[in-house]
Amino acid sequence: MKRFLCAAVIVSSFAANAFVNVNAQTRGRSGMPAVVCGDPTVRCRTENTFEPHDLPFRLPPRAVIYETEFFYAIVLKSIRAGGQYGDENCDVFVPERERLAAQRLFPRHKVFASRCPEAGSLYYTTVSPTMRFMAVYAGRTRAEAEQMLAQVQATNQFNGANLRRMRAGFNGT
Repeated sequence: MKRFLCAAVIVSSFAANAFVNVNAQTRGRSGMPAVVCGDPTVRCRTENTFEPHDLPFRLPPRAVIYETEFFYAIVLKSIRAGGQYGDENCDVFVPERERLAAQRLFPRHKVFASRCPEAGSLYYTTVSPTMRFMAVYAGRTRAEAEQMLAQVQATNQFNGANLRRMRAGFNGT
């Protein structure tokens, strides 16, 4: 009987620890960065509706402020949209027809473009707030990004294209 009780205590102790660890991991996942949906031919399972020029990512329900994992992008074009002190001109951005033309060149890599920062819209890190840009998703790793940069350069259409490590963010406040 003592052996049975001792075994029961040990088993229940392991079960309790496993339950606590699973719950801690579940709570930890909610704080993880969002996963980017870089291939426009694959459906992005997200709770948010993105504009055609946005780089979509998986947002949890009722997300207010959220950032993605780091990823690589190749900036294809950039335009100054304002002065040094944030006097931005929201009428300045890469036209959608140019983004769509670039998207046709890279059908499996999302071509995205920044717009005037507003509540409920996306923002991108490591890019000046006084600039608007058009970029193509280049992958999660430097090796993927280098391959994509070679593809971009092979088109001879984007002089000055440069590699950038960044995040996308959502501010729904």
